[in-house]
Amino acid sequence: MTDNATAGGRIRRLPRLIIRESVRLLRHNWRRLTSMSTALVLLFLLALAALPGAMLPQRNLNVQKVSQYIAAQPTLGPLFDKLELFDVFSSFWFTAIYVLLFLSLIGCLVPRLQAHLGALRSQPVRAPRNLSRLPHHFHGVVDISHDEALTRVRQSLKGWRVAVRSEKDSEVSVSAEKGYLREAGNLVFHFSLIGLLVTVAIGKLVGYEGSVIVIADGGPGFCNTSPAVYDSFRAGSATDGTGLAPFCIKVNDFSADYLDTGQAEMFTSNISYQSGQDIATNTWKDYRLRVNEPLRTDGARVYLTGHGYAPQFTVTFPDGQSRTETMQFQPDDAVTFLSSGALRFDPPGGSFPNPDERRKNQIAIEGLFAPTASFSGTLLTSSFPDARDPAVAIDIYKGDTGLDTGIPQSIFSLNKEMINQGRLVKQDRVNLRPGETRTLTDGTQVRFDGAKEFANLQVSYDPVQQWVLVFAVTMMLGLLISLVIRRRRMWVRLRPGAGPEQVDLELGGLARTDHAGWGGEFDDLREKLVADQRSSPPMRVSM
Repeated sequence: MTDNATAGGRIRRLPRLIIRESVRLLRHNWRRLTSMSTALVLLFLLALAALPGAMLPQRNLNVQKVSQYIAAQPTLGPLFDKLELFDVFSSFWFTAIYVLLFLSLIGCLVPRLQAHLGALRSQPVRAPRNLSRLPHHFHGVVDISHDEALTRVRQSLKGWRVAVRSEKDSEVSVSAEKGYLREAGNLVFHFSLIGLLVTVAIGKLVGYEGSVIVIADGGPGFCNTSPAVYDSFRAGSATDGTGLAPFCIKVNDFSADYLDTGQAEMFTSNISYQSGQDIATNTWKDYRLRVNEPLRTDGARVYLTGHGYAPQFTVTFPDGQSRTETMQFQPDDAVTFLSSGALRFDPPGGSFPNPDERRKNQIAIEGLFAPTASFSGTLLTSSFPDARDPAVAIDIYKGDTGLDTGIPQSIFSLNKEMINQGRLVKQDRVNLRPGETRTLTDGTQVRFDGAKEFANLQVSYDPVQQWVLVFAVTMMLGLLISLVIRRRRMWVRLRPGAGPEQVDLELGGLARTDHAGWGGEFDDLREKLVADQRSSPPMRVSM
């Protein structure tokens, strides 16, 4: 009976023991997580975890490069993909480190803030019993009264937090402390770091970034209404691409300043834009867009990030109808801007009796564009990036270009499968300058009209960007204060001397942090206290 009762009591106490042990374990882990050493380790891990994001292509920036990497590395590619190394900054493990660092910083800074506020409210600590054990010490006798000595101590410690206490046997001790801003700067630095982490995370959630190529001819441009208007678009995790801030931009012209070596000195583009009520009233405003001088409108920033050339061709079909197209070419040489690209022309309606015949008579052009042509025989290259003597070297194809197949194609090259299957047949290879024409065997004429410049615009939206700047500045200020300000303590003990106009003076100084210069400051304070002494018994000084 007794054994059964004892066993029953243990069973009843078991849940309480489990709860108590779980609470103890949680407290222990929380203390470990919120220690400064853990925060430093997590900060190092965050920097280490960001390395794959810089070394490997990221899917949110360039899906094509990620696919090419996986295809080129059949073993490592799929493994890296499973580990989310192509989506580093949105991966679960990077987010886990980010959140743990955030919690660790808050957990270790809140107690430090409470301790600092308590130190600001409390008086400086009492003088130690034995001041001679301190790193800086002075002991001597001065020929002044007790009251005058105390007054001189107060004047010498002006700007310090001072507390005067009476001790036994008519002794008076003065406690002084200075340098509280050091800990305040340290706290400002770390809380600003938390603010920076939070604002960057919010920016990644609700922000977006898009890139679009716009021909610099004053044409329709683009309007920020949908991700579909961009050539590439990266949205935050909490952004679905709807509800974008509406604004429209037209690129009127583009100019580049080059050195004699061909190196670009400055890019400038005159644009027109409308946002807010301007859209309703169809009012356009002008702005000069330059490198590192973005347009700011409706919380978004529009940057000029690049440029290139868009050759223009006119194809006249045998029945006399024509089509004109302008298409950007991809710069293959960043110095001379030798560029490559392709164009596709669908015959106008009525040129051929049925859709099949019309599809078989589409025209495609693929080749090179040189802003300043230089020929080596028949081979075209470019000698300068400015459009001083433009020319093209092109292959002209006829047949099915795949425009109506629904299969995505690169705007810079033709579909090689169409060529290999014989559905797109090369008709001619020719070099042309502006205004020159080549006539095919069926009477189709291809004319090179010249080239226009295009501007590559990047639209970035981050509603908390200003707060990122604020926290970055306060971080630097807090770090500067914590490095410059020195925390130090001073104690003065006054005892009655042998005569009525003598005081036994003892000083002790302690630097809370190891900084050069505290010894010199202690000596200055000592000289102020013992200044203008006419005579005094020999002083016993220990430093």
